[in-house]
Amino acid sequence: MNRLRAAVLVLAMAAAGACTAATATVEQPRAFGHVIGDVLTQRVLLEQAGRPVQPGALPSAARIDLWLERRPSRIETDAERRRWLAIDYQVINAPRALTAISLPALDIATASGDALAVPAWPVSIGPLTPLEVQAQGDLQPLRPDRPVAALSTYAVEQHLKFSLLALLAVVAAWLGWWAWRNRSEAQQLPFASACRELKRIGDPGSPEAWRVVHRALNRSAGRVVHGASLPQLLVAVPYLQPLQPRLEDFFRESTRRFFFAESAAAASARPQGAYPLKPLCRALRNAEKRHRH
Repeated sequence: MNRLRAAVLVLAMAAAGACTAATATVEQPRAFGHVIGDVLTQRVLLEQAGRPVQPGALPSAARIDLWLERRPSRIETDAERRRWLAIDYQVINAPRALTAISLPALDIATASGDALAVPAWPVSIGPLTPLEVQAQGDLQPLRPDRPVAALSTYAVEQHLKFSLLALLAVVAAWLGWWAWRNRSEAQQLPFASACRELKRIGDPGSPEAWRVVHRALNRSAGRVVHGASLPQLLVAVPYLQPLQPRLEDFFRESTRRFFFAESAAAASARPQGAYPLKPLCRALRNAEKRHRH
């Protein structure tokens, strides 16, 4: 009976020895100076007696206690081709005063059957700010709002200045082009030039004013135009066709003024500017501009 008991005791001790976890080689995180949000990493060497081991199951992500939460574990390889099990713990609460806590102890099962024992590791965590301040100098319980620094507007001002200068340059160039075009047309286009000369003459009833309009009609047709040849003018210069009735009236009035003495005397007795010579010339100029543009 005693021999049986001794045999059972030996088997039990052997089984207990087989299940005993070997202390692992662990690189522990810094033990002090941690606050809420910090991540503490334990690195466990996956070797036993110099031989690599394969972990059976990695520690799962879970909340450990009031202060810590374990993140998903991972396996890393260093420069010497050694494999490490990295276990991250994040501080999820802030104590009111400096507090000592511990990373939990772990037994990491391996494929060979022997577990790797990771001992608990004490660390300290502290509050983000102390409950009481010294009330000296700038260490005050309540700080005033920090004044907002004014943003530099130099670049914006320079950009705006260059934009305004460019706009002014464009406007000035456009106005210069517009003035040059009008002046060029006043010198080159027959009816625009005629309107300019009528402004200089001033008296639309003078013979010179009528000759100005006649010369403009001759220039537009490329030959001398009179009442009888008006249809040929309208064929050669079709943009004047809408003004045919007014041109016919102009030639009739011009014939009376220049070829019939009694009509000329009657015309000179009319009030100054009774015949709308200037409005006719402006209408001819407008038709000329529409055709040109």
